[in-house]
Amino acid sequence: MLTLPEIRTEVERLAAVISAPADMLPTYGFSRDMAYPHVDVDARHYYYIVVERGEELERFRTRELDELLEKIFANITSWMSFEYEREHRDHEKDCRRIAFAHQIELLARLSARWAARKCADHLDILRQHPFDDTATQALRAGQV
Repeated sequence: MLTLPEIRTEVERLAAVISAPADMLPTYGFSRDMAYPHVDVDARHYYYIVVERGEELERFRTRELDELLEKIFANITSWMSFEYEREHRDHEKDCRRIAFAHQIELLARLSARWAARKCADHLDILRQHPFDDTATQALRAGQV
């Protein structure tokens, strides 16, 4: 098991590869609250925890460092991808077209395995909620 300082070093190394904003990185051993994630570790597990207004919203536990890093960067790249989409918006298309593709690009820079798993997650989402470019166009035209 890595220590919190060792995990932080690895997260910061990977974050630099994709130019992730420092304020999107987790804290280590304590919560900033406000739904910012933090990482903790005990003798057997790594934890990724999200707390908002003092209430725990999410607790992910694993024994594998790679799984912890994947969880951290799945969330960071999701945020980065929707920011990217907002800056490169195509009002004729479902915003997820740009965001999902960008997230896969970012994750692929870090791990082909992480990118493949996230791609499968996106496909699952799209099976239940397909891209809908017409809804985007209707919103823009004020028809909704």
